[in-house]
Amino acid sequence: MPNTKSAERRARSSARKHEHNRSISRRLKTLESNYREALAAGKKDEAAAALRQVHSAFDKAAKSGVVHKATASRKKSRLAAGLNRAK
Repeated sequence: MPNTKSAERRARSSARKHEHNRSISRRLKTLESNYREALAAGKKDEAAAALRQVHSAFDKAAKSGVVHKATASRKKSRLAAGLNRAK
């Protein structure tokens, strides 16, 4: 438990940021899953559209610090390679 007033504020702020970051991470996983499902089903047009959404979401998450820039770049690269292999 926080002992000072400022520590209480930081705890509230930290909890709020934690929930926000978790929601973004959850969205990233959902978008990635949707992309992989479309790719597995052989729907290349849908997969390409989903890949654009995933790229955008990873860029935004990296910009806000939810995921590291290199992590976002690596995941985007591997997902794109999957689409290129399927073509």
